[in-house]
Amino acid sequence: MELSAIQKEVHEWISQYGGYWPPLSMMARLTEEVGELAREINHAYGTKKRKPEEQVKSIEGEIGDLIITLACIANSLNLDLEKIYAE
Repeated sequence: MELSAIQKEVHEWISQYGGYWPPLSMMARLTEEVGELAREINHAYGTKKRKPEEQVKSIEGEIGDLIITLACIANSLNLDLEKIYAE
């Protein structure tokens, strides 16, 4: 899937739920998602053991959450991810 298609799909989805959060709130969300990815990588490849009560999440799912959050930030700021990637 091309980045423009991802941005369009994310925009259609987020529009159903009242639109985008303010940029600083989305940045906080992105930071949270990076932390969740780091935790999963640490559980899979590092020395940190998962606590018995911790929910198992996938590395793939956490990367997906990052892509969606980045698309939200780009959409809200009228940025084209394909153009950004090409630069």
